[in-house]
Amino acid sequence: MKTPLPPPLHLLLAACLFGPALPTPGLAGTCAATGLQQAADPIKGRVLDEKGGSLPGVNVIVKGTSTGTQTDAEGRYTLKAAANATLVFSFVGSKPQEVAVGGRTTVDITLQPDTKQLADVVVVGYGTQRKADLTSSVASVKEESFVKGATQDAGQLIQGKVAGLTIVTPSGDPTGTSQILLRGTATLNADTQPLVLIDGIPGDLKTVAPEDIQSVDVLKDGSAAAIYGTRGTNGVILITTRRPQGNVTPTIEYSGYASTQRIARRPEVLTADEYRQKITDGVGFTDQGSSTDWLKAISQNPLTHVHNLTFRGGNAQTNYLVSGNYRALEGILQKSDNRTFTGRADINHNMFDGRVKLNLGILNSDNKYTSTSDGNSFNGYTYRQALIRNPTAPIYNANGTYAQEFGLFNYENPLSRLYDSDGLNTSQNTRLSGSIVWEPINDLQFKALGSNTRYDQTRGYSENKQHPSALRDGLNGYASRGTTEVIDKLLELTANYNHSIGEHRFSALAGYSYQDDLATNFYMRNFDFPTDVFTYNNIGTGNALKIGRATEYSDKTSYNLIGFFGRLTYNYKEKYLLLASVRREASSRFLGANQPWGTFPAVSLGWRINKENFLASAGFLDDLKLRVGYGVTGTAPGSSFLGVSRLGYGGYFLANGRWVQSLAPISNPNPSLKWEEKHEFNAGVDYSFFKGRVYGTVDYYIRRTLGLLYDYQVPSPPNLFPTTTANVGSLENKGLEVQLNVVPVQTKDFTWTSTFNFSTNKNTLLSLNNDLYQLTNDFFNTGYTGEPIQTYTSRVQVGQKLGNFYGYKVVDVTSDGKWIYMNKDGQSVPYDQFTHSEDDKQVLGNGLPKYYGGWNNSFRYKRFDLGITMRGAFGFQILNVQRMYYENTGVTQYNRLRSAYDPIFGKAVLNTTMPLEFNSYYVENGDYWKVDNITFGYNFQPNVVKYVKNLRVYVSTLNTASITKYKGLDPEVNRLGLSPGIDDRDKYPTVRTFTAGLNVTF
Repeated sequence: MKTPLPPPLHLLLAACLFGPALPTPGLAGTCAATGLQQAADPIKGRVLDEKGGSLPGVNVIVKGTSTGTQTDAEGRYTLKAAANATLVFSFVGSKPQEVAVGGRTTVDITLQPDTKQLADVVVVGYGTQRKADLTSSVASVKEESFVKGATQDAGQLIQGKVAGLTIVTPSGDPTGTSQILLRGTATLNADTQPLVLIDGIPGDLKTVAPEDIQSVDVLKDGSAAAIYGTRGTNGVILITTRRPQGNVTPTIEYSGYASTQRIARRPEVLTADEYRQKITDGVGFTDQGSSTDWLKAISQNPLTHVHNLTFRGGNAQTNYLVSGNYRALEGILQKSDNRTFTGRADINHNMFDGRVKLNLGILNSDNKYTSTSDGNSFNGYTYRQALIRNPTAPIYNANGTYAQEFGLFNYENPLSRLYDSDGLNTSQNTRLSGSIVWEPINDLQFKALGSNTRYDQTRGYSENKQHPSALRDGLNGYASRGTTEVIDKLLELTANYNHSIGEHRFSALAGYSYQDDLATNFYMRNFDFPTDVFTYNNIGTGNALKIGRATEYSDKTSYNLIGFFGRLTYNYKEKYLLLASVRREASSRFLGANQPWGTFPAVSLGWRINKENFLASAGFLDDLKLRVGYGVTGTAPGSSFLGVSRLGYGGYFLANGRWVQSLAPISNPNPSLKWEEKHEFNAGVDYSFFKGRVYGTVDYYIRRTLGLLYDYQVPSPPNLFPTTTANVGSLENKGLEVQLNVVPVQTKDFTWTSTFNFSTNKNTLLSLNNDLYQLTNDFFNTGYTGEPIQTYTSRVQVGQKLGNFYGYKVVDVTSDGKWIYMNKDGQSVPYDQFTHSEDDKQVLGNGLPKYYGGWNNSFRYKRFDLGITMRGAFGFQILNVQRMYYENTGVTQYNRLRSAYDPIFGKAVLNTTMPLEFNSYYVENGDYWKVDNITFGYNFQPNVVKYVKNLRVYVSTLNTASITKYKGLDPEVNRLGLSPGIDDRDKYPTVRTFTAGLNVTF
């Protein structure tokens, strides 16, 4: 008699995992050996952490068998086990726990932390991962580590917290937004801001209130971001809002604060007395008999207050969260403000024993702010006038009207600019979203996510008949109106399978994504009004419309993006880790191009060395993991239809006594247009020692952008248009990132946690040519000084770094205060002999820092807590445009900085014959170290007041102090684009903020 052959593996798995033994020889015995007998009963339950939060990804195994499963996103699990079986719960970073079933059908447990930082759940593309399982470069910042106080948006919450993520707030304007740059500039002709997703749905840093955010996760490298394809090419910021989970005791949470501001560093212009002294010294100024501090005249003592109210409740089947947030922000300058109300509701419902889960969400924000410029918030030109205005000039005439002088170019009363104008921008952003998750069998989930986001803005602006523009230019009143509407629709369908077989754990994700964007704009302006009464609300009465001098236009644009994607993760023995993903994507922007589709693969590997036998005796070692990854992401052009030739309406020409609008080419066809691709390699180490007392990461990356999209100059003719958008050239960024977290002291009453981060970035333009497009020069110039100098400031050149300042180098000054330059041959040449040719220009510095650093400290003593955030940037220069214009002694009709009369190089004051000029003297060292955020708080004893569960009060400062040799207002200036490092003279001054607040839970 023959021995039966062993069953095929797929039948074995099917029989053991999904049901009774199939009629195949040998199966019944095999299943019995694994302990999954037909008598086994379904067991379900939920796993929580020590704070009551759900733990996804926990391994649940029937002891003595290979039968097991993993908890889902809410910490729930289901498996079959005998009544007398023992369940083993294990989760990296938590202490393993064994629980006897004891005939129960529901087993809920709470796992206690072992090494907490390893147990953290990190949000990644289309799901979550345990931090210990990560093979890519991902940073996570939880709510307790956020920057506290009066933050403008989500970006400021994590400022200085993530190595390689540069966040600056270069303006104190209350409508301003943080600038974010991740691992340098990787493109020439496209946006460099990371993709921002709020609960998986596209948005921006202001979509939700900072007080409503639970965590921020940053996907830094290509292998992590590639699952988002083209949208993730600049990195991905995943914002997770506070959401209801499980049984929720009805609670009300209130957080609020009030703050005020001061200018961080005031520009020191001549006072009225100093101005008069210059007249005495023989400088050609005029004394008009008054003493006016013009900057003080347009400033105010602002009061900002923010209130956030959150309601939670429900049970395991249905729960909800409703929140309202009101932000009333005032700026340091008059008529600068920003008021926003944001309401959000989130409802979860589980059906069919948790097999179907529904989520419905609505988010709506109403925003309004005063406008003192056409379509924007505060007009920086008004700030300029406050600096250059004669301090002996009066604010008002004898009859009470604003004093004006129109004999000088662009010389206006700043108070008149503010109060002889009227403007308001209002907007509403509404997002409706919903998802449904279906789990037909254990470990398999299907999810559909959909959202509709609609943004509507209406803006109006007017200048009355007394406004400087009306008096100077004869406009006799001016008004404009504009509207913008943007509708974004998103649909994503995913299938996710997670399973464990003994020491093998894997997951597979497949999905489809469709995004559609529609934008419409309308704008009209008119002047010469019969009355000022209607401001911008009766714009048709202006005479300019009747004589054909008014402006009116509208436009409509739309595009869509479609993608198919998949991802596989594998974990063997908690030791060997794999992630592989691919996304196939197409965009309507490539209509007419031969290659509208792009493929974006990624793979990363991880090896947890501490799990190897040769490190088994290293008791101090909690975790040591090597990571290596490679990923490709892409960038689409900023405009559509560039694959074909386009015509557009332009100016007018006179024909037979009639003005006829012209129709002319606006782009050349380029059927070879394709995706710009960014290829990134990342190698990293994650480590943890001494039970989590020391842990962190080290990453080294090289990202190379191929097929750079840029508008290249082409001969015309034969081309119909002088530029063509094409994929030409390559760019490289590389750098090192280090994150170190230390707990130096940890006792019952006192804990000190310290975090250090350090990063570098070096970029190089590798080429600007290919076989089809050969540029005459290997460079192009960019950047702008503004009037009246009007020259470029920066040069982008092959073989050089982006951000290079390019101009004349000053090496000395003559005894009579005239410049001495270095020419192209390295010789020193006096001003009167210098030719000022293009050949004499050279690199004067670079506006992008080489090094970034941060040091954050958190102290807790009993119920007191203190947080101190510090950060800095080094190895870069800043073009101080304010000094360049306001230190010239020859422009005597305007006010000057006091420093205009400081000896240059300690030798002589600048000669009055020297014209306004961009040169190296105004390019300064920008290195700085900031004590940014200091927060001191006290947590009262729970239930210290009846019905009050928790109460905390705190005070904080933001932008507390700066250590720098930079002479401008603030060394944190614009770092985006191809001409970074320019400190604009019209920039809204940065501020120092003082805050007092409280958090209450009822």
